[in-house]
Amino acid sequence: MIDVGDKIDPNFTLAIVQDGEEKEVSFSDLLTRPAIVSVYMRNNTGGCDKQNRSLADHAEWFHKKGYTLIALSKDTCGSHKNYAEKLGINYILASDPEFAFAEATDSIVEKKMYGKTFNSPTRSAYVIDTDATILGIIEKVDTKAHADELKELIESLEQNES
Repeated sequence: MIDVGDKIDPNFTLAIVQDGEEKEVSFSDLLTRPAIVSVYMRNNTGGCDKQNRSLADHAEWFHKKGYTLIALSKDTCGSHKNYAEKLGINYILASDPEFAFAEATDSIVEKKMYGKTFNSPTRSAYVIDTDATILGIIEKVDTKAHADELKELIESLEQNES
């Protein structure tokens, strides 16, 4: 996994849903201000719903602090549109079926489920500066308290700047 202080290569394309609109963008185009990227597995699953509800409930706080909030999974933009409507999500949902972001952050791990082994991104979160430098990482997301753990991370980053 990438470390704090490292830079990722932001030159990969994602399909996103932003304000109800589907579009393809370069990840670098999303870095107009510092970004929080919250990686989750799948729409409409228990833990992932908790993770995104937590973010949706606090999205305005992140926005006021100057961050672009992005939740990323392998789901399609069509699924993301329905999901955003269902949960009241007003931040960017990114579709990454090829795991381009996970490759950029070196966060693909081997997982096992129902006796099958497969590679998948970790459920993690990243605070990324406009120049693609990793400012902070949450390696194992607490789905229920995800927004709170991100707020703590951001507040600690602000204290370190002072």
